[in-house]
Amino acid sequence: MELIIEVIDIKGICPVYKVGDSFILKGGYKLMNDKPLCMHSLASLMPYYNALSNGIKPKDLGLGDSEVAYIQCLDPFHWTGGGTVTFAIKKRNE
Repeated sequence: MELIIEVIDIKGICPVYKVGDSFILKGGYKLMNDKPLCMHSLASLMPYYNALSNGIKPKDLGLGDSEVAYIQCLDPFHWTGGGTVTFAIKKRNE
């Protein structure tokens, strides 16, 4: 199974992502991307990627509905001058 992680919103200014950017987690552990990724976003994904990759519904994790999970990066833009990015995570069967 593949997880597609897409940027759907940015509060503030993110120096790495723009809305519409995405990356893929393939097979539950292979991170696939041709552009730079932000460590804040990966830290936000870490607690959930294994469960989502193994078919646990986002709703059961308190992250969204039955098809899409929503997470945000850890950058508190109000205090850092950076950007808080919101991601939508969807599964795509391989």
